[in-house]
Amino acid sequence: MAQLINLEAIYVMWLREMKRFFRAKSRIAGSLAMPFFFLAFLGTGFMNVRFSGMPPGVNYIDFLAPGVIGMILLFASLTAGISVLWDREFGFLKEIMVTPVSRVSIVLGRILGGVSTALIQGILILLISIGMGSKIVGIFGVLSSLVFMVLISAGFVGLGIAIASRMKDIHGFSLIMNFVIMPIFLLSGALFPLEGLPTWLITLAYIDPLTYGVDGLRGCLIGISHFNLLVDFLILLCFCIVMVGIGAYLFEKTEVD
Repeated sequence: MAQLINLEAIYVMWLREMKRFFRAKSRIAGSLAMPFFFLAFLGTGFMNVRFSGMPPGVNYIDFLAPGVIGMILLFASLTAGISVLWDREFGFLKEIMVTPVSRVSIVLGRILGGVSTALIQGILILLISIGMGSKIVGIFGVLSSLVFMVLISAGFVGLGIAIASRMKDIHGFSLIMNFVIMPIFLLSGALFPLEGLPTWLITLAYIDPLTYGVDGLRGCLIGISHFNLLVDFLILLCFCIVMVGIGAYLFEKTEVD
C-alpha cells in the first residue's frame, strides 16, 4: 500500500510546477501586466482622491496595493488548477495516477507548487507597488503579510484543483474561472472600502473569503484594517484547511481514461 504522505513525491510535483512556471517567461510577464496597470492607472490616477470610508492619512495607492496583491494571488491560485486538465489532456495524469504513490502526496505537491508560484507573483507586485510609491509600515508588516499570502494562495489553489478535478474540458474550466474570479475579486474590497456600501453588498462581501485576505494584507502592510487581524487570520485559515481538504479529496477520486 502506498505511503499516505511521500515527501519525495511531493517534492517532485512541486519541482515540476516550478520548472513549468519559470520556463514560461511570457506567462510571468502576462500575469504581472494587469496588476501593474491597476497600480499605474488606478493607483496614480486616483492618488489624491478621497473615497467614502477611506481611512484618514492613507492615499489611494497605499489602499489599492494590498488589494492588487490579493488579485494576483487569486488569479494565479485558481488558474493553477488548469494544470490538472492539461495533464489529463496529454496523458501525464494517467501516468502519475498508476505510480505506487498516494494521490494525497501528488495533490499536496501540486498545491505546494501552485502556492509557490502565486507567492512569487504576489511578492513581485509588492515590490512594484513599493517602487511606485506605496508606503508600508515596516519589515515586520511585510513578513506578516507573507502568512496571509500563503493562506490566500493555498485556499484558492485547493478550490481550483477541486473544480478542475470534476471537469474534463479545458475551455469549460476557463469559463467557470472567469465566472468565479470576478465576483470574488470585486466583492473583496480590493478596489474600494467596505464602509458605506449597501447592506446587501456588505453581506456578500463578508461571505467572500478574499475579503479577509485583502483586509489582512492591508492590516499588515499599511497598519489599517476593517476587521481585527486575528479574525482575518482565523477565517482565512479555516477557508484554507477546508479548500485544501476538498481539493485533495476530489483529486483522489479523479477518474482517468
